[in-house]
Amino acid sequence: MARRYDSRTTIFSPEGRLYQVEYALEAISHAGTCLGIVATDGIILAGEKKTTSKLLEQISHEKLYLLNDNMACAVAGLTSDANTLISYLRLQAQQFLFTYGEDMPCEQIVERLCNLKQSYTQFGGLRPFGVAFLYAGWDKNFGYQLYHSDPSGNYAGWKAHCIGSNSGNAQSILKSDYREDMTLKEAKSLAVKILLKTMDATTLSSDKLEFGTLSFDAQGVLKFKLLSNQEIDAMLKEENVLTPPAATTTTTTTTTTTA
Repeated sequence: MARRYDSRTTIFSPEGRLYQVEYALEAISHAGTCLGIVATDGIILAGEKKTTSKLLEQISHEKLYLLNDNMACAVAGLTSDANTLISYLRLQAQQFLFTYGEDMPCEQIVERLCNLKQSYTQFGGLRPFGVAFLYAGWDKNFGYQLYHSDPSGNYAGWKAHCIGSNSGNAQSILKSDYREDMTLKEAKSLAVKILLKTMDATTLSSDKLEFGTLSFDAQGVLKFKLLSNQEIDAMLKEENVLTPPAATTTTTTTTTTTA
């Protein structure tokens, strides 16, 4: 039955479903886990890197991106789609700054992108973007904020949220362990705990993870900081989940001479 209604994004099935949007959501469910947690003194964003080949040159980040001076995001889904939308958001934020002389409010940035996403489900000849976003931001109206948007154009504000593979299990842990009075350090520990369980691994390493924090520094300047591999390893070591380096084995070859 679905094949009769999934060839175009503008056709509703008799059950009122848009299959192309549901297929995009399914693609996101297979992407690396991303989560965000709002703390009293900042926001933590974390993501699981799917591309972990030793031959890959690490010249850019796969999961976390800076959108504006007051906002960053984590992505789950098609990276190519994410790059297009991130470029669009950065342009919108800079146009707002140029026009009004201040950073664009967080929810307004999210709404601007969701309007674009929704239009790609409404007109023929287009397909939904196969990527979901977690936005971490701060503005003078509502302080620290965390939003989530999906390919349909829907968005919502959260105190803690997870997208990608095993997001259901992560949400269950967040519901039971999250507290509104958590500090950024406690939020990092909770993020590590969730990633450890959702990634189906007994130990973790910086090769598989990305972490970023949005908070004010000692000078009172809002900054988004991407943690280096050394900082991630130090944090994982503190949580006793760091993967130990592989032991180097030396093979001794004995040559026997036959007379």
